[in-house]
Amino acid sequence: MSDLPEGWVKKLSKTHGKEYYYNVETQESTWEHPGPAPRADQVRASHLLVKHRDSRRPSSWREPNITRSKEEALEILDGFIKQIQNGASFAELASVNSDCSSAK
Repeated sequence: MSDLPEGWVKKLSKTHGKEYYYNVETQESTWEHPGPAPRADQVRASHLLVKHRDSRRPSSWREPNITRSKEEALEILDGFIKQIQNGASFAELASVNSDCSSAK
């Protein structure tokens, strides 16, 4: 079993001749180890991201073209806060609703 989180692989830099880490899902690369693989009972997202049309990249794994306004995104977030305050599971909300690719 790999000690890397899901989506990460170890590669060898042809230019520098040393190992680096590459995320095949996000195309992120880093010289630093990305951390241990999460346990099955851990939440993989630490935030609930709701993008809007003026976001730096207005698309996500859930929606290829995000058209909601910033105000609409804030209303959605307010709804999530109320759900959590009423006992909803943050982990479940984040894994289904976050626009962050870490929610996948």
